[in-house]
Amino acid sequence: MTIDIQPVGFGPRDLREFVDVQVRLYAGDPSFVPPIVSERVKFLSPDLNPFFAHARVQLFVARRGGAAVGRIAAVEDRAYNAFHAARTGFFGMFDAPDDLEVARALVEAAAAWLKGRGMTELVGPANLSTNHDCGLLVEGFDDPPAMMMPYNFPYYSRLCEGAGLVKAKDLWSYHLPVIVSPPEKVIRVAERLRDADDVRIRPLRLHEQGKELQRIKAIYDASQDPAMEFAPMSQAEFDFIARRLRPLAFLRPELCYFAEVDEEPVACSLTFPDFNVALRAARGRLNPAGLARMLWAAQRIDRLRVLWMGVRPGYRRRGLDAALCLHTMRAARRLGYREWEIGWTPEDNNSINHWLEDFGARRHKVYRLYRRSLAPGEA
Repeated sequence: MTIDIQPVGFGPRDLREFVDVQVRLYAGDPSFVPPIVSERVKFLSPDLNPFFAHARVQLFVARRGGAAVGRIAAVEDRAYNAFHAARTGFFGMFDAPDDLEVARALVEAAAAWLKGRGMTELVGPANLSTNHDCGLLVEGFDDPPAMMMPYNFPYYSRLCEGAGLVKAKDLWSYHLPVIVSPPEKVIRVAERLRDADDVRIRPLRLHEQGKELQRIKAIYDASQDPAMEFAPMSQAEFDFIARRLRPLAFLRPELCYFAEVDEEPVACSLTFPDFNVALRAARGRLNPAGLARMLWAAQRIDRLRVLWMGVRPGYRRRGLDAALCLHTMRAARRLGYREWEIGWTPEDNNSINHWLEDFGARRHKVYRLYRRSLAPGEA
């Protein structure tokens, strides 16, 4: 039966259909964490998500016999391209059955749309940018994803490669039991900093939430490597993401730390109880039954997600990262958590990867970014 690729509008009904493609495809998969449909619709709405202020997005669905069987998003991020002096287009929100014809048609639709807008390279998946969940899971299908990490069927890598995409870079996540003792070197460095007059490690202050968010964003922007697939977020984007996390009433501020030097915040680490444990219980709906299941499951979360840690240039190699990790690990033990997932980190970031392995972490999952040339004269 013929595959028909159709552009999708941004009305509520169209967006719900786009979201439901994924929900139906993964129905019954025990590792899949169904999204809250209303939240996904809001995320994809140009009127509500400030990402659209500097990005053009086109959504597509693949239909067979009138039924939507696959989906993809094509993204032109002007902020990213200005930051990198590039003409890179992204694809994301990619979902398809184990059918190479469907996958090829979706990728070709995204590539053609981006090529028509002057892009010379296709990179992804990114949902909708590398500041959100990105990469295709290629290793580590044995347990459900942590919060804000992607999940897909194992056959997706075969579909992407069959659609002409090649590996650009792998992103790694690590698993670490909370009970593991940190290396003696880490303890020694952290204890030395404790006695330094100009250094202070302190937890997140919820009563200064607005100011704390500004401090986090300043460190986030300053600590990013320009060589990475990254572009600074606007203030509106950062606030949008923060509002998405704010409803986590069980956020533990004692798991989020700042390092200050001479009272200036120069490093930060953010660790959250893994909200996906509770989200799975909601089954994608925040009706009374779904909300009750989610709140019940939230009380039993024993896994943590290290969302991010950054140190400003000029303050690295001073042991601030070691001190942040040690404080977080001690708090996690005290609060009764069992394990954490750390990442992602790029495969070629040898310093952080070796540091995590020395700490006792093991590589747990691998996510792959793919690319394909869209240069004139190339397919």
